[in-house]
Amino acid sequence: MAGSLYRSGIRLEKGVVDLCRLLGYVSERPLSAVEGLGPTEFQTFTSLSAVHGDGWGMAWARPGSTRVEGATSPVSAADDPSYFELAGQALGSAGLVHLRWATDGLVVHSMNTHPFIDGAYALAHNGSISPIAVLESLLSERSRAALKGTTDSERYFRLVLQCIEETGAERTGLARAVGLLHEHFPEASLNALFLTPTRLYAVHVNSGAATPLDDLRELVGSDDAMPHGHATAYFDMAYKVSPTAVHVISSGLPDEGWTPVPADSILAIDLSTRETEVLDPLALPSAQ
Repeated sequence: MAGSLYRSGIRLEKGVVDLCRLLGYVSERPLSAVEGLGPTEFQTFTSLSAVHGDGWGMAWARPGSTRVEGATSPVSAADDPSYFELAGQALGSAGLVHLRWATDGLVVHSMNTHPFIDGAYALAHNGSISPIAVLESLLSERSRAALKGTTDSERYFRLVLQCIEETGAERTGLARAVGLLHEHFPEASLNALFLTPTRLYAVHVNSGAATPLDDLRELVGSDDAMPHGHATAYFDMAYKVSPTAVHVISSGLPDEGWTPVPADSILAIDLSTRETEVLDPLALPSAQ
């Protein structure tokens, strides 16, 4: 597995990508990321930092709280004791974990590390949206003023919040933002986890995105050496429902027990009931 790719904390040079790994959960009670996924599967997820080693981040929501809390670091998860410390704590009943593989030219710095958090909302992205200048042109002056870093992903987050404010509705705003981005950037992966006061949304919109096989082969040497699913299903997302929790994850773990998130859809997980619903964000005209 991917753990064999990591040698003495040194990663190989990367190509021009911003492609990351995502893990999200909604549970009936606060639990740790390790407990929720299970120690073995969580270790497999963490070992993906052999490829996705440009920092990590977590966000979590405590029951009854109106704010999302979080932590980020530009250090590889495999090298950062803080990552393992937080992963072992029952921080909240809903949350997400992000492992970053940064685009060349975008600084590996805390200001660019996912998730991006504002009050009751947090977003972590797996993909690359370019040109960034075109993406930024979709933002209002107020949204641009709130930017702190240089990534396309933070601009994605600000567009989602902007659309929620414009529509007055969480799911409609998210769907509008995703539809608008898909319209302007049809070859981009918009895969993301978006945590709100009521739901965890898993955006799985990437039908025009190409798997970064050349970058992966340069990094690990061959298709056989890649983590599970990276060569054939890089942008896939899947979810698992248990009696007490729902988990959603990007490719990298064994497939058994996981249900694929439908292509070009948004999986919505209710934080109170853990009920799941599949939404079609591309059915909503972006101009509405």
